[in-house]
Amino acid sequence: QVQLAESGGGLVQAGGSLRLSCAASRSTFSNYAVGWFRQAPGKERECVAAIARDGINTYYADVVKGRFTISSDNAKRSVYLRMNILKPEDTDAYYCAVRSAPAYTQTYSYQGAYDYWGQGTQVTVSS
Repeated sequence: QVQLAESGGGLVQAGGSLRLSCAASRSTFSNYAVGWFRQAPGKERECVAAIARDGINTYYADVVKGRFTISSDNAKRSVYLRMNILKPEDTDAYYCAVRSAPAYTQTYSYQGAYDYWGQGTQVTVSS
């Protein structure tokens, strides 16, 4: 069982930046593939970024490409999502998730690929 805790959400003006953190209770992220998802009320959860177990291969949704950066720090048992040039449409609850026993260089961009989820952190971007 892996417990995940997100932090770093908040209220920011359009054009601003936030860095979300995802901390793992056990092990390091070197054993997992990690994804960041977001979800608005009444909508499906969508993957905005993912990073492979190798810590190198990444995936970004087109709507965030060039603005968001996912990274991992195994020493700190944390994965980060740096979000720049935020837009009002980025307003959502953001969740991190991990997949056990992933292929080493594979990223996963669909919800069903992940085994453990955090509770989420709210990001609100004002116009």
